[in-house]
Amino acid sequence: MIAAANKKLVQQVYTDSANRSGTTFLDNLAEDATWIVTGQYSWSHEFKGRDAINNGLMGHFRSFFAVRPRTVAFNFIAEGDYVVVEARGDNVTKAGLRYDNQYCMVWRIENGKIKEIKEYCDSALVERVLGPFPAERKLAAAV
Repeated sequence: MIAAANKKLVQQVYTDSANRSGTTFLDNLAEDATWIVTGQYSWSHEFKGRDAINNGLMGHFRSFFAVRPRTVAFNFIAEGDYVVVEARGDNVTKAGLRYDNQYCMVWRIENGKIKEIKEYCDSALVERVLGPFPAERKLAAAV
């Protein structure tokens, strides 16, 4: 039953994203959550804490778009505390560039709260369209 409830929560997060809202995500994000951007590029980092995720990582990401970014999920696999999602962005930046990244996201839900997100994506697309992640934002997220 835990896997089914976790899957339902993550599905609702992506339903909100497809509709360009974000209430389910923030309402269910643990204060001490971690978002890990994998890889070895400028965006790679462990964003620790609700503020670092919402205002650091996601705040910077959202700044590139005139409307709230949209990500549509098409596959969910759930087992225990983990939900793995395949998804694709559907976005245009303020500069008019398409940003339709493909994602594999590994979510860990603990006691009904989002505790950890591990993001795998096309890092070359991120840096080509959005540019490098500002070092000062990483430092602020580490505090």
